Amino acid sequence: TTMSIGLLGKKIGMTRVYDDKGRAITATVIDTRGNRVLQTKTKEKDGYSAVQVGYDDQKPQRVSKPLIGHFTKAGSAPKKFVREFRLAEGEVAPDFQEVPLSTFEIGQYVDVIGQSKGKGFQGVIKRHNFAGQPMTHGSMMHRRNGAIGNRSTPGRVFKNKKIPGHMGVDARTIQNLKVVDVDVQNNVIALKGSVPGHRDGYLILKPSQKLKGE
Repeated sequence: TTMSIGLLGKKIGMTRVYDDKGRAITATVIDTRGNRVLQTKTKEKDGYSAVQVGYDDQKPQRVSKPLIGHFTKAGSAPKKFVREFRLAEGEVAPDFQEVPLSTFEIGQYVDVIGQSKGKGFQGVIKRHNFAGQPMTHGSMMHRRNGAIGNRSTPGRVFKNKKIPGHMGVDARTIQNLKVVDVDVQNNVIALKGSVPGHRDGYLILKPSQKLKGE
């Protein structure tokens, strides 16, 4: 059975991996070096059971004193990226200090959480997939969103109206990506397809909630 605990990582870039039939698979390579267990939370003490994991070393002078204490207690260097993995009911926290890459195996499916690329301020066609207005016949409204006003009732614009604005830098989850390679020597994992975010962006990898593997 797969553990609930996953890995934290950093997107290195994209490449091709060839399967046993010689087919090229587009894959994303993710660095997972130095996933450190910082704390184990229990139902009795914390109200829920989870494992706190840290990734990517940080200079000690950039970390507050309480956090230095937290990292030192775990016997770890300060980490930049810290996240928790909730444990399933009745699951015992694994007994290791560094989360091994062998947590995932080839053929398994994972969910990946990352932050999408920032696109800046965008209009409704790009941001919300609006169709736009006529491009010809004297139309002077092309890529705009059209009227959003109302009459005296309700006399205002409703909340959550789709209008131009800041696009990107959102938490995004891509589900059911297949693990195509696990390189324990170099501490990298390759997943089929693409993941959110730019190169060097932080990622959270968890066992897939919907698909359990082949």
